[in-house]
This record gives sequence, structure tokens and C-alpha cells, in this order.
Amino acid sequence: MLEIKGAIDISLVDWDGKVCTVLFLPNCNFRCPFCQNSSLVLHPEKEETIPWKRIEAYLSGNKSWIEGVCITGGEPTLSEELLSLCVKLKEMKLAVKIDTNGTNPEMIEQLINKNLVDYVALDIKAPFTLEKYSRVTGINMEKLMEKVKQTVKLIMNSAIDYEFRTTIVPTLHKPSDIENICKEIIGCKKYVIQRFRAENTIDPAYSKLKPFSDQEVNEFLKTAKKLVSNVTVR
Repeated sequence: MLEIKGAIDISLVDWDGKVCTVLFLPNCNFRCPFCQNSSLVLHPEKEETIPWKRIEAYLSGNKSWIEGVCITGGEPTLSEELLSLCVKLKEMKLAVKIDTNGTNPEMIEQLINKNLVDYVALDIKAPFTLEKYSRVTGINMEKLMEKVKQTVKLIMNSAIDYEFRTTIVPTLHKPSDIENICKEIIGCKKYVIQRFRAENTIDPAYSKLKPFSDQEVNEFLKTAKKLVSNVTVR
């Protein structure tokens, strides 16, 4: 059964350069303490399931100006219905963007090979060390670290449009972390440094954190630009 647990009818910020609708799928295999979608991760069963027919009717009625659909979560690649959802959207002649944490390269490969996705945004949470990645994701990454690396390589070697991105969080990230991440993605099409927002976090303590200042964010940006040519802040 396809479970859509949330939707934004119109977004101008979830897909650069496109007017899109955003669909939220439930569940995640990470427990990032700063995650803002805590209900989708911890208690998805408490969220109303939006019938596909309602989504379909909205998209059909507004296809003249909605350019695509961003599928996010949670972690959408955990859903067994993701492929069929993308097929439905493609049949409606809509572009599809997937937000992912990169732990399901097999699903991403299927989406790419079947021409069911136009853009992939992959969150690289931390430098690729077990200690750092586990701390930022809130789980033991021993079995998943290589999956994320595999997805990074898969996307970079494909013809798909994509971005890698990292949400920078006080107490979890410093500029040297961004440097180490960028060393792993030299030559990538786009890297985005995302500002942390202290709202509705999985760990309530993170809702009390003060985000990095503009000056501090600029230090992260300058560090990334030494290694990756196309870097932006969001």
C-alpha cells in the first residue's frame, strides 16, 4: 500500500529552478538528532495517510505550471511502492526528484536505469568515518557506510542530474569535516551546504541550539570551494 504522509502543494525551494509539489513518505533507518521530520521518523503511524487519488487529482489539475514532484521523507527508498509511485508520476509527464540518505543504492540504480528519476539529492551526513557518521546519524553505521559510498559513486558515474548536500549542525560539524567530505566528491556536479534549523528535532536538545552565524557558514563555504567548484549555501 502506498503511504503518503504529507504533501506541500507548491514549493519553490525543494528543487532549484523548478516549481514542484513535495510528497513525504514515512519511516527512516537513521535517527539524526537534528532531524526536523521527527514524526515521520519516530511515529509515522500517527500521521494521516493522504489517498493517492487526492494527490493525482491535484497534480492533474495543475500540470500546466507544476514542473515536477520531489519525493522525500523519512527515507523514501525504504518504501516498496517508490518505483510504482515514480511510474505514476512519469505517466503524468512530471519530472521526479528523490531525496535520499544513500543507504539503498539498489533502489537508486533501478530508478536511474528505468528512467524514473530526473534528479537525486543525496545527503552526506558527515565525513566517511564510522565514528563521525554514526554520531551524526544516531545509529551504528557499520553495515550502511559502504552503501552510502556506493550510492555516491553510482550517482557520480551516471548521467543523472544530482546534488550532494550536508546540513551543518553546531556540536556535530566543523569546517575540517566539510573538507574531508569534499575530498570524497571532487568532480561532483553540485554540493550544497544546508543551514541547520532548530525546529521540532528528534533530540529536543537540538531545538535549543543556536545555528551557525553567517560568518561561520561562510567559513564552511570557503573550505568546500577549495575542493569542489560548484558549492552553494541553502
